[in-house]
Amino acid sequence: QIFRSKVKADKEVLTPTRVKLTIQVPFDELKSDFQNAYKAIANQVTIPGFRKGKVPTAIIDQRVGRAAVLEEVVNSVLPRTYAQAVKEHDLDPFGPPEVNVSELKDNESITFTAELDIRPEFEMPAFSSIEAVVDAVKTDDEFVTEQFDLLRRRFATMKVVERAAESGDLIILDAKGTVDGEESDDYSATALNYELGTGGLVPGADEALIGISVDETKDIEFVPEDGPHKDKKVRVTFTCTGVRERELPEANDEFAQMASEFDTVAELKADLAERIRRVQVAEQAIAAREKVFEALLAAIDLEIPENVLKREIDSHFVDGHGDDDHRDEFEADTIKNLKSSLVLDKIADQEKVQVNEVELSEWLVRSAPRYGVTPEELADELVKNDSLGIALNEVRRGKALTVVVSQASVKTPSGEVVDLSEFTNGVEQ
Repeated sequence: QIFRSKVKADKEVLTPTRVKLTIQVPFDELKSDFQNAYKAIANQVTIPGFRKGKVPTAIIDQRVGRAAVLEEVVNSVLPRTYAQAVKEHDLDPFGPPEVNVSELKDNESITFTAELDIRPEFEMPAFSSIEAVVDAVKTDDEFVTEQFDLLRRRFATMKVVERAAESGDLIILDAKGTVDGEESDDYSATALNYELGTGGLVPGADEALIGISVDETKDIEFVPEDGPHKDKKVRVTFTCTGVRERELPEANDEFAQMASEFDTVAELKADLAERIRRVQVAEQAIAAREKVFEALLAAIDLEIPENVLKREIDSHFVDGHGDDDHRDEFEADTIKNLKSSLVLDKIADQEKVQVNEVELSEWLVRSAPRYGVTPEELADELVKNDSLGIALNEVRRGKALTVVVSQASVKTPSGEVVDLSEFTNGVEQ
């Protein structure tokens, strides 16, 4: 047993996911707690005639009060005995407890209760029973040619032409805009370089500018549906000051040698095809993980502790923002996230998944750009905020999902088995 015989810890099951612990600690077990309490108070108070830290216990009781001593003792004993009671009853808490001192008899005992949510029990399906369907990897010649032409565009030269602008041309524009009749810098520019047909200007501009020539002017009017000028009348006058067309280099071996490390177009296209295939294989693996995980969650009947869910929702909406639709959406997302954590944590425990330094370092390298910091800075911040466990949990859960994917049945729509060994090998380590 975790507790010595004089300490009593009774468990009452309130719901399948919530229990109540009643813990009674006799004063005989609190001698060291009282010694520490008197010592702490003696170091805090200044009483004439006594050096700090040397105030007798009777004087502390008289001048400071017995209640202050008991408060120190309670604050010391509660977390320790609560942790021991949790271990004694083999509980797996899911969030902080609600603790109340129910009875304090001076010189006799302290009794307190702790209500806590626990991780729910649920059946885990056999991973081999999980099925998912993903698109097949298909690299056709047309797509390779498209990527080859994009490469040629990178090495294209721009040639000034004396004709009306066509889609794909680079045109140079001056723009002057007004909002409800008043000039606006938001819609004005000088010497704007724009590739016609890319949809990067105001609504309707691409269609109107097709066929524009140098020194010609076109007016565009529209009413924005959002943004700072919502529902206002915007008018933009475009003046073309130049038209250029893109000249692609010849698709020959000379171009292949200039644009790559290959000697021939055939070799270059073969390399492009392999690169495309690798990208598609990686995308297929990502899709497989997502669909396997969705199928796994759908196969598990799991009740989220009501108080845990309520705490998450109340914390998010503490400032009163959001309408009912937002609240419903957040609640659904929270349930899914909590269920995901519970399932993956159980798999990680079941499969004895460990995280090594290399895996944590790789996570830091991948995650740092999301926060605009270096991996070293992210690591320092996690340590500073005592949040390294969050990173370790994320890596561990990712590895747990990989265990499932490695055993699940993943096929293409035609029934072909998808080989994901490249992405799941070594997961047992």
